[in-house]
Amino acid sequence: MSTPVNEKLELARNFVLHTNRNLFLTGKAGTGKTTFLHQIRQQAFKRMAVVAPTGVAAINAGGVTIHSLFQLPFGPIVPGAPLQEARKFTRDKIRLLRTLDLLVIDEISMVRADILDGIDDILRRYRYNSAPFGGVQLLMIGDMQQLPPVIRDEEWALLQPYYQTGYFFSSRALRQTPYLSIELTHIYRQSDERFIGILNSIREKRISRAELDELNKRYIPDFAPKDEEGYITLSTHNQAAQQINARKLQALKAKARTFTATIDGEFQPNNYPTEAELELKTGAQVMFIKNDATYEKLYYNGKIGRIVAMDDETIYVKCPGEDSVITVLPVEWTNLRYSIDPATKEIKADPIGTFRQFPLRLAWAITIHKSQGLTFEKAVIDASAAFAHGQVYVALSRCKTLKGLVLQTPIPSSSIKTEFTLEEFHEQVQQKTPGEQELTESKRSNQELLIRELFAFERAATLAVRCRRFLEESEDSFSDELKTGLVRLDDLIREKARDIARRFQHQLTTYFSAPELPESNTALQERIQKAGTYFLDLIKNELTPFLHDAPTDCDNKQLRDSLLERLDELEKELFTKQACFALCQKQFSALAYLEARNHAELDFRPARKQPDEGPKTRKGDTIGKGLYGALMKWRDDLAGEHNTTGYMVLPQKTIVELARVRPASPADLLKIKGMGKTKTKQLGAAILAIIRQYGDS
Repeated sequence: MSTPVNEKLELARNFVLHTNRNLFLTGKAGTGKTTFLHQIRQQAFKRMAVVAPTGVAAINAGGVTIHSLFQLPFGPIVPGAPLQEARKFTRDKIRLLRTLDLLVIDEISMVRADILDGIDDILRRYRYNSAPFGGVQLLMIGDMQQLPPVIRDEEWALLQPYYQTGYFFSSRALRQTPYLSIELTHIYRQSDERFIGILNSIREKRISRAELDELNKRYIPDFAPKDEEGYITLSTHNQAAQQINARKLQALKAKARTFTATIDGEFQPNNYPTEAELELKTGAQVMFIKNDATYEKLYYNGKIGRIVAMDDETIYVKCPGEDSVITVLPVEWTNLRYSIDPATKEIKADPIGTFRQFPLRLAWAITIHKSQGLTFEKAVIDASAAFAHGQVYVALSRCKTLKGLVLQTPIPSSSIKTEFTLEEFHEQVQQKTPGEQELTESKRSNQELLIRELFAFERAATLAVRCRRFLEESEDSFSDELKTGLVRLDDLIREKARDIARRFQHQLTTYFSAPELPESNTALQERIQKAGTYFLDLIKNELTPFLHDAPTDCDNKQLRDSLLERLDELEKELFTKQACFALCQKQFSALAYLEARNHAELDFRPARKQPDEGPKTRKGDTIGKGLYGALMKWRDDLAGEHNTTGYMVLPQKTIVELARVRPASPADLLKIKGMGKTKTKQLGAAILAIIRQYGDS
């Protein structure tokens, strides 16, 4: 990989991981956009979700569809009209959205503007954040010179009054927030400079007559390759591709076999990677539709071959230019749904359905649409009936060489469709390309934003007023003690938290004027620690004690539940602040702050809902009721002594294991997940002493 490519990929990686800037990552076909997505998934410290506009694209990207994650309607989303979700969001879905840092949208060229605005509406609503996309960072990946969004005439009639175009960049929310663009330029798929030049000219709609003539030399009338040569036909229309495959299959004299997929759980038919009833014959030309997951790596997505033998459980495929035969067995595709891991608190992709079938499809022909992202050694292209922007470019750019490409019909200049809107957008993309200086400033602004967020009590003050007003409207149902306590709590939050934090915000401006980044500013770090100590003590000793012990008894269950809901929301806000201030007692770090904030959001459980006894086994028996309680009390007391939160001393899941296993020695402690050598050395003696006190009880 050349140095410029390294620099661009590293620049993109740094913007995604270390800033909050929205980024559009683009580039010609074969420049490594999908590879970058997989790398980000492995490297990201942020809580992220990956979505794509179609089911097949989502499965290929290792994510979920936009509509499934955000429960958007399939029709047009008219700005200003109330957005009715297909079904009510679950509590877990809301928690996932509220703790999301990074949203990756793959194949962004196919996403309509109104869909992006629908995402914006959902995120603002459930994150209680009026910033575009609820403050979530976007990574949008795609090439606008490839396939466009599908918009029917009747849909565009509804959307046209609100959007200049149907493309994602016309999104009203996206236009409210500046975003950066990085274009990858190094092409890995092709190495023929002459062919690369023609492809670039087509992509940029500036192909010359000489280049078009050179390309059309690949038109070979009545070209009829032998099956063993491994050519695949790329067609603009699905019906044409199906007819070719059906005709070729029928012409084979071998007996047909039908392989039935095994489908478990949720897996919609329109997301099937291949046919559920896969009819094949010996001699059929097929394409692998998945990479070989074994260490041998015998095949890859898009590799062409011919079936040489079959039995009930195995298909044998031989590929052109290879001596050995590939033994093909059924493989599994997984349909995912995002959720939150209750143990690690991380966003995880849960399998909700599987599709098990041979990773093959008939491949004398496929549509250009289905070829996006694939690479072919030899292809016959019929793009004379191209009806959408980008189809010709997508088809031609699937081929590795000009020599391996055959045109079924000459390509007229009229099929290379130009959209001046996209030309203008591409010019804007070039103007939005950032450099190292902008990266530094973006890191700075992100760190400053998070520090200001840390020292902001506006939401806590609003929630306190909400509790107080609710009580005033139904004061006859609750005790005077509760009313007096809530008034005092409201005053404390306004006077000792919000107002003092506002004054501290003015001081931050002076610190932010220093040349170094906030994370590297020693004076600022010291000031954050001192101010954090004040607010940490305030929350622990003055604000939350009342919420824990508030007398909320009420004969009216509905009123009490409504009050508790409001109190819980306020307690959660303070709990999250406490966790973040505790973290910053050592040092403020943007990534560590995000992690602490999100973990606190997920760890929170209202004081009134804390269990009186330990967790249960699957059979319902209490796990070390007394021991569990003693360990939890010891952990929380220790956290209080060190101005930190309980989970930073020991996670609850570790406490559960300690109560269940009852280790008797340091060696036994090391076997408990979450302990490790450092924890065992620091805390082991105290833990073993508590366990010995409870014996076998």
